[in-house]
Amino acid sequence: MPRYARHLYREGPANPFPGLKALERKLGRSIPHRLGSNEGLDMPHHALKARFGEAVAELARSYGDAEALGVRRRLAEAVDTPVEALLVDAGADSLLALALRATCEPGDTVITSAGTYPTFRYFAAGQGCRVVEVDYRRAPGRLAPDLAALAEHAHQHHARLVYLANPDNPSGHCHDDEAVQALRDALPAECTLLLDEAYHDFRGDADAPAAGAVWPGVIRVRTFSKAHGLAGLRIGYAIADPGTLAMLHKVRIHYAVSSLALAAAETVLDHPGETREHVEAVVRRREQLAERLRGLGAEVPPSDTNFIAVCLPDAETAERVHGELLAAGVLIHRPAHPALGDVLRISTLADALPEGRLAALEAVLPGR
Repeated sequence: MPRYARHLYREGPANPFPGLKALERKLGRSIPHRLGSNEGLDMPHHALKARFGEAVAELARSYGDAEALGVRRRLAEAVDTPVEALLVDAGADSLLALALRATCEPGDTVITSAGTYPTFRYFAAGQGCRVVEVDYRRAPGRLAPDLAALAEHAHQHHARLVYLANPDNPSGHCHDDEAVQALRDALPAECTLLLDEAYHDFRGDADAPAAGAVWPGVIRVRTFSKAHGLAGLRIGYAIADPGTLAMLHKVRIHYAVSSLALAAAETVLDHPGETREHVEAVVRRREQLAERLRGLGAEVPPSDTNFIAVCLPDAETAERVHGELLAAGVLIHRPAHPALGDVLRISTLADALPEGRLAALEAVLPGR
């Protein structure tokens, strides 16, 4: 069984518009007279400049660098990964869909955890895939994807792809690199591990040497939406071997990432201290909130993300608490999947900490 969708092994498809920046790099010189791209380069943008300034108006007029070389070069230095092993796209969600398009055809089976990040299942169903779900491993204070069961089901169902969020959403659990590599090695030879690392920056070992490693048979997906605060601009990146990325490029929308998103990502990567301070503040708040709720008797599994999960006694209690908080103007997340109906997910923003903010939750805890 081929690793990628069968039609991608034929010649092409090839990106018909690699873009001005790629052409300038190929020629080794700039092209000052841009008369071929049909962009609105002469749009004056008076209203846009009045609201956002000249820089935004200038970026808005032009397509971004389809190869995102500026971002990739900065990432290569930041995470110690070869430039050719990096692909930039319009957020982690876009990369998940891209991986499915490149590896799966209608009718192919994919494996995922029951209740994990639901957008993956949404994309897989849209691709015509058969989705097989595996229950989480549960124990007091522990809610984690079951890696052994994921591998077992991949063999049983001849899966094309296995999805793992690590750290997990919504549990916050993080498997160490050794466990993830053992999962990869346990999968069928032609099965791809799609590793969603959207919350990687909040791991305690986020800067470890393996953080930028290229693992055969694995597509590692990350985002600028969380630690870097660029969710509204939609930009993320994948780490994979160049052969895999070549297949992804065959089905990628080449101008999906805007000039503004690219410039913003370059800016935050040029100022890593600001991101580091933000992550440290989030982690402090995460531990503060978890400690407070555990002190009231809540079951709060360890988290390596920018949120905590709270496991309540049953789905009915979780639904009631969720509704009461919403009525009070406080939106937390309750997974829609029935397998995790008793779980509430709370972002560890400063706004979560004031006294009384989570009163409806605290009222049902045994130590209240």
